[in-house]
Amino acid sequence: MEIKSVRFWILISLVTISGFSQGMLLPLLAIILEQNGVSSSVNGLHATGLYIGVLIASPFMEKPMQKLGYKPIILIGGALVIVSLAIFPLWQALWFWFILRILIGIGDHMLHFGTQTWITTSSSAEKRGRNISFYGLFFSLGFAIGPTTTQLLKIHESLPFILSSLLCLSVWILMWFVRNEWTKEEAVETTGTKTSLGRFWKTWKLAWVSLLPPFAYGVLESTLNGIFPIYGLRLGHDVSMLSIILPCFAAASMITQIPLGIVSDKIGRRKLLLFVIGGGILTFYITALVEHSAIGLLVSFSVAGMLVGSVYSLGISYMTDILPKTLLPAGNIMCGIAFSIGSISGPYLGGLYIDVLPNSSFFYVIMALLLVVFVAIAGKKTEKPAMVNAL
Repeated sequence: MEIKSVRFWILISLVTISGFSQGMLLPLLAIILEQNGVSSSVNGLHATGLYIGVLIASPFMEKPMQKLGYKPIILIGGALVIVSLAIFPLWQALWFWFILRILIGIGDHMLHFGTQTWITTSSSAEKRGRNISFYGLFFSLGFAIGPTTTQLLKIHESLPFILSSLLCLSVWILMWFVRNEWTKEEAVETTGTKTSLGRFWKTWKLAWVSLLPPFAYGVLESTLNGIFPIYGLRLGHDVSMLSIILPCFAAASMITQIPLGIVSDKIGRRKLLLFVIGGGILTFYITALVEHSAIGLLVSFSVAGMLVGSVYSLGISYMTDILPKTLLPAGNIMCGIAFSIGSISGPYLGGLYIDVLPNSSFFYVIMALLLVVFVAIAGKKTEKPAMVNAL
């Protein structure tokens, strides 16, 4: 039990440092490219490299994990991130940095896939929500701390990359002391399919509703970070106030991650998802009414974060409840794909909404998204884990 606890916290440390590197990279490269005169459209397109890397890697990770186990996948992914971060300062070219972004996306997804699947498969049903909420909390914590390294640009442009690479390396080394484990060997017998594509299809049929919360969170996070600042400026809010309002969502989500995870273990993921998403819809409706007030936005963003800021981790726990253990690797991959698709499409759809309906509140599009997810979860009667395992 003690060894499992040590392994759990090493895995959580890796997730934290991954969140840190991602949280650092997005604003850091945006600032550097902006200072170098790169247009905002190209800058935004360049940022998708991270999520493109996730999508490229996703279909090819299940088989290697079955053969190699969790540990090698995590080590390879971590090494890709460390090396890519370290060589950013070597050559400042758009195409070169875009390739590095893709490599970091691949490495980060390998790291997340390995840690996420290891945690979900090794957690008991009674502690699953709590453990996954720790995963979400510490990733968010790392992601929130990451942007602070942009201050190091004043000292030297290479310093944030070097610091992040060294931090990743220090935690990555700990992984070498963890004993490797493998996924269940009876995957083919239980799922009735030999191919990854077949297992993805089986996963989709059984647990498609649990992929909607990670997708919605991807849209929500990327839209609030990428489009709301533009909308906020058009409303007349100044940059300094927006820089205070925006982090409230992520900061508030950290407060409720663990309590919501524990509650989900007691009352069930489906009920809690309906509650927080329903509360999120109401909160964003109120946000649309008070959007001209900086204080109103600050309070409503905080309340929204406390509610829907945990839908990604709750979605993963929900998926784990529905699927047999042999399909969890495919389920975790598909959660990552859903989140990435949401992250890529969110800013485009949000920007399109503002252009097409300039006189309508930006928050209505978020309400519409959450309403679709709410209706889908409410209308889908998921089978009990025991029944699913019998398939």
